[in-house]
Amino acid sequence: MTPADTGASTVVDAASAASDSHSLSSADSRMTPGGPGYRRMSLALFLAGVATFALLYSTQALLPLISGDLGVTASDASWTVAAATGGLAVFVLPMSALSERFGRRTVMTASLAVAVTVGLLVPFAPSLPALVALRAVQGAALAGLPASATAYLAEEVRPRALVTAIGLFVAGNSVGGMSGRVITGWVAQEWGWRVAVGVIGLVAVACAVAFRLLLPAPKHFTPGSLRPRVLVRTVRDHLANPLLRRLYAIGALFMTVFGGIYTVIGYRLTEAPFSLPQGLIGSIFLVYLVGTVSASTAGRLVGRLGRRGALYLGAGTTAAGLLLSLAPSLPLVLLGLVLITAGFFAGHAVASSAVGKTAQHGRAQASALYQSAYYVGSSAGSTVGAVAFHSGGWAGTVAVGVLAVLGVVVITVSGSLAARRAAGTPVRALSLPR
Repeated sequence: MTPADTGASTVVDAASAASDSHSLSSADSRMTPGGPGYRRMSLALFLAGVATFALLYSTQALLPLISGDLGVTASDASWTVAAATGGLAVFVLPMSALSERFGRRTVMTASLAVAVTVGLLVPFAPSLPALVALRAVQGAALAGLPASATAYLAEEVRPRALVTAIGLFVAGNSVGGMSGRVITGWVAQEWGWRVAVGVIGLVAVACAVAFRLLLPAPKHFTPGSLRPRVLVRTVRDHLANPLLRRLYAIGALFMTVFGGIYTVIGYRLTEAPFSLPQGLIGSIFLVYLVGTVSASTAGRLVGRLGRRGALYLGAGTTAAGLLLSLAPSLPLVLLGLVLITAGFFAGHAVASSAVGKTAQHGRAQASALYQSAYYVGSSAGSTVGAVAFHSGGWAGTVAVGVLAVLGVVVITVSGSLAARRAAGTPVRALSLPR
């Protein structure tokens, strides 16, 4: 059918052309490190990342306590995590479409407002089904953050600074994940898991208010169409891009590892030979600080090794951490978690920033598809990792993670081979092209 028949191609192409010409004409006014508004923007999105991950994974470190309080198994309790990440995965694409029409800042603000409101209701859930339902709604609300934030950065930050800017947003994710788990661990030890998730809700409220006050108004946003056919065409174009498909799969597989390991680690550390109290288990998540560093330095890593080289390094570091965590020694387990966290956050920052650079139009939808795959991986990792732990112990969870890392390597290798074939270079040995 012609563009006139569908009404989609004309709108998408016109919007893309307008966006491209606008970007070219105003490139000098986009934010750059040290420039006007960059620090406010970085801090605002950092705080948005803190609130997102603190809320999204607020129950993860508390699963043993939730199991005991509600009388459910580890795999049942893991649904309080999987429901939130699953809700985000399902709604991230529709929310990204709203951000194309109403603006990134508007959608991010509304999403945080709903998510923190639900967060204040979570402590009063009377049963596991009610808790899971609230967590699903919370995840759906948070869906407006990740894709919109990435699209905002792609539009408002100069290309050479994009990886660094996204790395700072991902660093906020790691701080949110860490602080949420550490705070809930110690609070829950004294007052129970319900008070702990309530405290996280209040922290998220403060982050949401600061985010809205700090984030600069967008200067390079061009409203798009909400017509379903336009959205379908944009999504189809992104899914037809082999590089984007590989990046989506890589994000999902990295998050499968991370979701599985951190959902189950609390159960492992409460058992012999460790038998740690809840407060100390929560403090284990201080290793997220390593993720903050690795994510924020992803730009330099790509500059030295290239995108595929950085992904190989992230996968190798994650795999080494998985194998090291099998040791019956707490220091070695902690070192394993450090390596898993560093490898995951580096790989995630590299892959997510590559999506923003690869998409030529509909960046919010391109980022939304990545986020959807990413959180599907989180839900799968949380559920499958818990089932594997129930049937095979920690070794079963590690086996799931190793298979996911192998998937990352296979996909990255296939990308290297495809790049060589496209360039007409004989495939003799695998190098690390950028």
